[in-house]
Amino acid sequence: MVCLLLLMGGVAIAKARAPQSSQSIDRTPVRKFDLARYMGTWYEIARFDHKFERGLEAVQTTYTLEPDNRVKVENSGYDVRKGRRSVAVGKGRATDIPGRLRVSFFWIFYSDYNVLELGPDYGWALVGSSSPKYLWILSRTPTLPQETLDEILHLARQRGYDTEGLIYVDQSL
Repeated sequence: MVCLLLLMGGVAIAKARAPQSSQSIDRTPVRKFDLARYMGTWYEIARFDHKFERGLEAVQTTYTLEPDNRVKVENSGYDVRKGRRSVAVGKGRATDIPGRLRVSFFWIFYSDYNVLELGPDYGWALVGSSSPKYLWILSRTPTLPQETLDEILHLARQRGYDTEGLIYVDQSL
């Protein structure tokens, strides 16, 4: 009996520590999406930790519409370890699904970029990918009112994201 209880306890702990499965996340993009209106500069309010942005603060992304609905994507952030701004330029393209772009920062390797939620005036966005490991909260301004941020976090949790893992970006640098 004790062995069975220990085994069940171990399974429960392993499940609690396991990363979110992609089946438990609703990655459906917004139904109505105006690509031209989405263009411009966005400030990163929060994100999940990942290698390509680790150590960056004051992160911004500027989207520029190019011919044939191609999108120039310029990410920049202040690298605290190096003491300077880091810039990465990528490319994106619209898909047949509103709110879903395909974005690449390396050669021919594209990833899904899903605009999951949008503020009514395109003032903020919740963005994910095809993997549950990626989530961003973006804003047209360097900060968001707490009430708005709480609403976005609620929407992310409704979609199955564990928002406890978000890193909040210092935009004051």
